[in-house]
Amino acid sequence: MPAPERIPPGGLTGTELITLLTKGELTVRGQVRDASNAVLFCTVAYEGEERSCVYKPVAGEQPLWDFPDGTLAGREVAAYEISEVTGWGLVPPTVLRDGPYGEGMCQLWIDPPSGRSADGEPPLLALVEDEDPGDGWKAVVRAEVDEGRTALLVHADDPRLRRLAVLDAVINNADRKGGHLLPAPDGRLYGIDHGVTFNADDKLRTLLWGWAGEPLTTEAVEALDRLELALEPGTALVTRLAELITAAEIDALRGRVEGLRSAGLHPGPSGAWPAIPWPPV
Repeated sequence: MPAPERIPPGGLTGTELITLLTKGELTVRGQVRDASNAVLFCTVAYEGEERSCVYKPVAGEQPLWDFPDGTLAGREVAAYEISEVTGWGLVPPTVLRDGPYGEGMCQLWIDPPSGRSADGEPPLLALVEDEDPGDGWKAVVRAEVDEGRTALLVHADDPRLRRLAVLDAVINNADRKGGHLLPAPDGRLYGIDHGVTFNADDKLRTLLWGWAGEPLTTEAVEALDRLELALEPGTALVTRLAELITAAEIDALRGRVEGLRSAGLHPGPSGAWPAIPWPPV
């Protein structure tokens, strides 16, 4: 199944959205209270166009012992840059810019599809009582749901999720939770919250282990080929990434791309790090 045609929300081109996010006037409308770091809901306006967005100022980031270098904001933008090279457009348009509280990440807000349940949109994650996940599902892990009762956590055998699993393996996503999966009204799927990515050590934690050990799809191999070329020393992508993550993280990124391409398989848990994020949603 080919990736959906990449027409950004609202009729603007990708370049126009990046310009809007970069140059537009940011107005803070509210704050996401449940986030561990400062997450501000904003509007951004430029030359007669206005969109909703999320602004995460660097000043509001909490330090992380296992991500001592760089910023969450920089890694979020780097994840967008890598997503764009794959051709899948899995991360909403994201920029690094100045704002009301200093430099931070600014990302296009993705509205949930209205009436999704009524339209029959199937869930992406579920808990099932059976030992087998069933047709159309991939098993992740058996989890305790009540005292003395367990259920099988499964995710949909969905090509959109499979692309995201490959992207997460590339960027070494340490926190792919269910709440970070955003189906859009046009049928596309976005992943958000990529602040804990690109570590030089293996940190992959995700709910999308269902394809572990299975061969990569042809489109995944082609995406990795594009990334391998784009990550050669001196390219525009490498120059851009050098502004966002460290040289060691760029080298590790190259190694992951080459390793995935060479193995030709979806990776499995390393055993050196918890495989499932907590909480999982």
